[in-house]
Amino acid sequence: MKNILVLAHDDCGQEARLQVAMDITRAIDGHLTCLDVAMTSLVVPDFNGTYTGTALMAEERQAEVANGAAIKARLDREGLSHTVIDATGDAATCLRRAAKLADLVVVNRGLDDKAAYPNMFDLAGDLILERHTPVFAVPEKARSLDLKGRVVIAFDGSNHAAAALRAAVPLLKLARSVTLFYAEDGSLRLPLEEASAYLSRHGVHANIRREKCLMDRPGSVIMAEAMIEHADYVVMGAFSRSRFLEAAFGGATQRMLSESPVPIFIVHRA
Repeated sequence: MKNILVLAHDDCGQEARLQVAMDITRAIDGHLTCLDVAMTSLVVPDFNGTYTGTALMAEERQAEVANGAAIKARLDREGLSHTVIDATGDAATCLRRAAKLADLVVVNRGLDDKAAYPNMFDLAGDLILERHTPVFAVPEKARSLDLKGRVVIAFDGSNHAAAALRAAVPLLKLARSVTLFYAEDGSLRLPLEEASAYLSRHGVHANIRREKCLMDRPGSVIMAEAMIEHADYVVMGAFSRSRFLEAAFGGATQRMLSESPVPIFIVHRA
C-alpha cells in the first residue's frame, strides 16, 4: 500500500479528509494524490440562461484553483510526496477515473449536514461498490488518525469482511492493538480463530471479542465496540446485502457510513 488518493474540494469535509490522508501517507511512507474537483453539479443556470451558468462555472474553477494551490503549498511544507491534479465534472465520476491505480481512497462518510454537496454517503457507497478499491471514510470532525493506535475489525466471515481484513494488513501491522470483533447475529461464516491465525502469520496478533446483538442491529453493536476499545478506526466489509436492502432494513454498512464517530476502512469484494 503506497498510493493514497484523496478528494480535494473546498467543502466542510475537506479538512478531515486531508488530515487523515496525510497521516496515512506519512505512516506508510507513501505518495498522496489530491484530486481537486471543480464540480459542475454545483452550477445550475437560472432563468437568465447560459451566461449565468458559464459565469458560475468560471467562479467554481477559480475557487478550486486557489484551493489546489493552498493544498500544494501545505503538502510542500509537510514534506510529503504528493501530486495535485485538477479535474472538472461530477465528483463520483472523477474519483472513479482517478482511483484506477490507487491503493486507498480517502473520502468522508455521510456529512453531519445532510444537505451538503456532494452527498458523501452516496459518493463513498458508489466508490466502494463500483471501484472495489479500499476506502477510508472519515467523519467530518476528524482531525488526525493514529495508525499506531487501536483498531477494531468487524468480522462476520463474509467474503467482503475477509477482503477488508486482507487489504488492511499493511496498516494493521502498525497498530499497537487489534481486536477481531463479531456482532453475533447468526451470520458468522468463518471462525474468528481462522482470521486471527491469518493475521498472526503477518505479525498481527489480534484479540477476539464477541457480543450478542440482542435488540440492537450489528451497526450499533460495532459502533459501541469501537467506543469501548477507544478505537482509532474500524475495518469492515461493505454491503453484504444490496444497498436497497441495507437502506430499508438498516444494515451495518448503512449505519456506519451514516454515523460512525471514527474513520472506517471499508472494502467491497469484486
